[in-house]
Amino acid sequence: MKKIIVAICGASGVQYGISLLEALKEAKIETHLILSEWAEKLIREETSCSVAEVKKLASRVYDYKDMAAAISSSSFLVDGMVVCPATVKTVSEIANADSSNLISRAADNMLKTRKTLVVCIRETPLSGPCLENLAKIPQYGGIVMPLSPGFYHKPKNIKELMDFITGKIMDLLGIENKKFQRWK
Repeated sequence: MKKIIVAICGASGVQYGISLLEALKEAKIETHLILSEWAEKLIREETSCSVAEVKKLASRVYDYKDMAAAISSSSFLVDGMVVCPATVKTVSEIANADSSNLISRAADNMLKTRKTLVVCIRETPLSGPCLENLAKIPQYGGIVMPLSPGFYHKPKNIKELMDFITGKIMDLLGIENKKFQRWK
């Protein structure tokens, strides 16, 4: 069974991370969830879910500040990690190896062990320094995936737009899915 770390940061669009957790649970993937403090606030503000409901979607949940958590070690066996959505702050921490919290520490472990790291930025527009930090992540082996859904599948609602993003993330993790209609 695949093991995936999912980190949800305090950027608008936390529903993307929730949608990913739901899809990974449906696919029977073991998930290790980290919610930043601001992610919890935005879950309450932007969604109809409670923080407790989001946590129930994961196999295991870790405190954002718990640097003694199993996933803080590069010896923890995991297949990959997704930061969705990623804040500009978290992008900077990852790009500059600032491992001061569990999200950036686990992401640094992915880079140093050459595991899949998908960083999903939602922010717009982007500043020059943020673009520089985003450019560093693929240089170190990570994948930057802007949360920009395609429209070639003619989505009819927000759920279909989110499914497109969820499916693309699952593709990057090597997890089969039928979350969106593929290009013909």
